Amino acid sequence: MVTRIRTDICIIGAGSGGLSVAAGAVQMGARVVLIEAGEMGGDCLNAGCVPSKALIAAAKVAQAMRTGASLGIAAAEPVIDHGAVKDHVARVIAAIAPVDSQARFEGLGVTVIRERARFTAPDEVAAGDHVIHARRFVIATGSRPFVPPIPGIDTVPYLTNETIFALRERPDHLIILGGGPIGMEMAQAHRRLGSEVTVIEAARAMGRDDPDLAGVVLAAVRDEGVRILEGQPVVRIAAKKGAIEVTLGDGTQLTGSHLLVAAGRAVAVDGLNLEAAGVAYTRKGVTVGPNLRSTNRRVYAVGDAAGGLQFTHVAGYHAGVVIRQIVLGLPARANMSHIPWATYTDPELAQVGLTEADARKVHGDALTVLRAEFAHNDRAQAGATTNGLIKVMVVKGRPVGASIVGPQAGELIALWALAISARVRLSAIAGTVLPYPTLNEVSKRAVGAYFSPKLFDSPLLKRAVRVIQRLLP
Repeated sequence: MVTRIRTDICIIGAGSGGLSVAAGAVQMGARVVLIEAGEMGGDCLNAGCVPSKALIAAAKVAQAMRTGASLGIAAAEPVIDHGAVKDHVARVIAAIAPVDSQARFEGLGVTVIRERARFTAPDEVAAGDHVIHARRFVIATGSRPFVPPIPGIDTVPYLTNETIFALRERPDHLIILGGGPIGMEMAQAHRRLGSEVTVIEAARAMGRDDPDLAGVVLAAVRDEGVRILEGQPVVRIAAKKGAIEVTLGDGTQLTGSHLLVAAGRAVAVDGLNLEAAGVAYTRKGVTVGPNLRSTNRRVYAVGDAAGGLQFTHVAGYHAGVVIRQIVLGLPARANMSHIPWATYTDPELAQVGLTEADARKVHGDALTVLRAEFAHNDRAQAGATTNGLIKVMVVKGRPVGASIVGPQAGELIALWALAISARVRLSAIAGTVLPYPTLNEVSKRAVGAYFSPKLFDSPLLKRAVRVIQRLLP
């Protein structure tokens, strides 16, 4: 028997973006239906941000035991129980899961349907035995691992981020296809947890990031024993005597015990029957304007489904943009120029706004690039974490981008995300008093590099000061 539901807003997907829209809209008084066929919380909670950072935390503790000699702590090789590490990962997921649970959202007043959704008309969606007619729809279906069509890949038991966190045994030799953020984070973590690791990248590892900063990360990961092969496509994969054999474009053959595919993400919009809704889309996602509205005025898309940057915090930001429109009736547009991101290797790498290369293309000679090294930061010296630097891209006294590689870069980028979002001038940052010693002083040191020449290298100022000194009583 078919149940028909009329509602204000129907959301497809209970990941970060969908849950944020649902929670905001229902608490403001809108009627909301939320449809999710998989796990509540989506990829971030169950197979992405949360489990990966839990695994990285365990790996960091293991590495700390090996590297304390410079601080006077005798090095010791840790005894690692890989199954217990995965128990830690599972506990972290379980601790956070109630916030994203069906029970919580039903408690807020959301109607939650655990079925697959498909459009049957521009204003109608079917999900199991339910037909939902809504004034507005939000597509928040996220993305899934992209598996490249390499000959033989379907003949071996490969892993993705959706399956690797359930693996309880330690991989003897983990081969990773893809040298982006996921690949590099998992490479370093598994190496620290005792696995031999090889990363294969067809182009340049961490190719989206500033090459200077990416080079610092890659050097650190290589120093820990990870083998990184760049500029090498994989042409064939095969099973061989209980192992996995990978053949590269130059004929090199590698044999590993496990294969992790981290070659990017594919937007999950197939099966939605978007054609019936008149919603245009490509392999990159739903076609949307700056207001995140699709070619069907009733339908919006957020997060990975909207194309563009694929981060949990972007989905949350998109949710706010959509809520202002479909709940409050206010105009809103997504501005992606101030969106930060971070890669949680050690050292971490974070970026907001334009990289140096992009800033030079946009601003040319008007650009000033400021740099400061963590080696000149007293807190970094105290903790023996001096490997890193910050770059700040400045135009007419305002930052247009910041790149940080170093300890806690993901935290330190927050200052620059705020500065770019609020169009704060460097003078305001220079006038901010920070507690000493803190890592964030590296940001103030970079800002100081902007003002120091004006203060200390000006002959006119020096002459003025000498006059003032003679006149002072």
